[in-house]
Amino acid sequence: MNSILEQYKSVPESEVKEWFKAAPVSKFPENGGACVKVNDKQIAVFNFTAEGKWYASQNVCPHKMEMVLSRGMIGEDCGTPKIACPLHKKTFSLETGENLNGEDYSIAVFPVKVEDGFVYIGTR
Repeated sequence: MNSILEQYKSVPESEVKEWFKAAPVSKFPENGGACVKVNDKQIAVFNFTAEGKWYASQNVCPHKMEMVLSRGMIGEDCGTPKIACPLHKKTFSLETGENLNGEDYSIAVFPVKVEDGFVYIGTR
């Protein structure tokens, strides 16, 4: 179980070695997420249209170990953009990956950029 989580480590934008071309902007739902396979990892990409921002995180929920975060609901908690797992409603910061419920597990987050109508995910 932990071997899956060990594959996912947050990537600060300053450490990006490659920008993975995920898909055209039109393939992502407004104010929602979609899953993209980057090498051997599933990455959830979120088009937070209400805020005019994009986010990416691991798709695996660290609590239930299911690939479901891309199907969760996005929103805000005291100004922090968040994703709620559709299985148990645990919430995570889309900026830092921090568990907003105060529990000790978190998610990996990745930088996102949009250029020429395409979404790119920062990887190492």
